[in-house]
Amino acid sequence: MATGRFDDLTDVYEAMIDWPKRLANEEPFFRRLFDQAGARRVADVACGTGRHAAMFQAWGLQVDAADISPQMIRKAREQFGQPDGLAWSVRGFEEPIPAERPLDAVTCLGNSLALASDRATAERALAGMIRAARSGGPVVLHLLNLWRLDDGPVDWQKCLVLDVPQGKSLVVKGVQRVGDRGFVHLVVAPLAAPGEFQSESAPLLSFEVESLRQAALAAGASKVQFYGNHRFQPFDRQTSVDLIMVAEK
Repeated sequence: MATGRFDDLTDVYEAMIDWPKRLANEEPFFRRLFDQAGARRVADVACGTGRHAAMFQAWGLQVDAADISPQMIRKAREQFGQPDGLAWSVRGFEEPIPAERPLDAVTCLGNSLALASDRATAERALAGMIRAARSGGPVVLHLLNLWRLDDGPVDWQKCLVLDVPQGKSLVVKGVQRVGDRGFVHLVVAPLAAPGEFQSESAPLLSFEVESLRQAALAAGASKVQFYGNHRFQPFDRQTSVDLIMVAEK
């Protein structure tokens, strides 16, 4: 999570994702990349509530996990503590990744980079991730492919009834593309008082493969690959749900 926009809905964000299903789908992807690189030390940038970071640490990796949101980091600490090999910190995209020596891998997942304040900030953050990684160490950027969405209508992705701090609530989440701009919308309506709903909307940056490739190369990457999902299938602008970049120096 890249901004504090959803700070008051941290528990909703955590509850609306089927984490066991998601991590089971993504685990083989990261295991393959990390095993190929012999990764031992990893930074997870914009880590949200820390699910991926905790998974990496459970594999025996040393993980630096950071997010700009104090509430997200609080939730991460509540859920996973701070065991050996897992360090949480509040840090935004503008701050450098602290590392005494280059890292074996760097991740920025869950479309977090799209929540950067502007494109220049996103490009600087990507450059910082590549600088922080050693030669041959993968930098993994996971984004939502906005280009598969029709221009204009909201794509409603989730409509769930969840037990959250607001009480049992209807939670609705959607994403939208308007030209080259994206938006994410979240509505939380307590069933006992639906008129007292909360809503948040946040802009999303859109990314093209070629612009990402050029930014990565300019930052020092020598190899940049793109995938459309966590099964290493090729990226297709019109149909892929995900846009996953793996860059190496």
